[in-house]
Amino acid sequence: MGWLENVIIEDKVIENERLELTDKGSLYFLGPNLTLRNCTVVLKVSARRLHIIGARFIDCAFEVKQELKNHQDWVRASLKGCRFKGRFSGCDFGHWPEYGSDPDYQHGAIEDCDFTETRLDGCRFMGCDPCTLRFPRWPCFTIVDPIGRAPELRRVEWPGLFGRIVIENLHTQPSPTKALVEHAPSIARELETTPEELRAVIEKFDFILY
Repeated sequence: MGWLENVIIEDKVIENERLELTDKGSLYFLGPNLTLRNCTVVLKVSARRLHIIGARFIDCAFEVKQELKNHQDWVRASLKGCRFKGRFSGCDFGHWPEYGSDPDYQHGAIEDCDFTETRLDGCRFMGCDPCTLRFPRWPCFTIVDPIGRAPELRRVEWPGLFGRIVIENLHTQPSPTKALVEHAPSIARELETTPEELRAVIEKFDFILY
């Protein structure tokens, strides 16, 4: 495998532009001291090729062309009024300064963002107000305040292994976790149940959005 080319976008304000971060041979760095406003950001690289270092995104659109897996750098980004499209799994968004010692983690924030055109699977929203966010609809579902609601959720019987694996462990989520989004078909396959069985229980709770 050849050397990766570093593409560093830092120390500037960019407005009304389209950024295509799609070259498999590049390592992308967004920040530090970077603000994007009203930009479209097209992503088609793996999480390890994309580094967000305290960048601010205001009213931007993110188009994810290949599934972005386990990308934690969103908690180093400030996101306001942004729209997302595509598939995300195991990604965290928002304010989670305890995640790492790097001061960039202090800058993480999310508000007024729209995820209705995404598929989120095992994604968390940290240190934010979920009421300002728009989450994807069924077959995704969002548990709002999963730690605080854990006792209520444990009182009902869940199908398959969902109760034992997910619900019983909600209290172990990091304290800033304000919302947890799952993709019903994916998690049902893993935990020996069906989306329909999950939905029958989900419908009992007004703090689970679907």
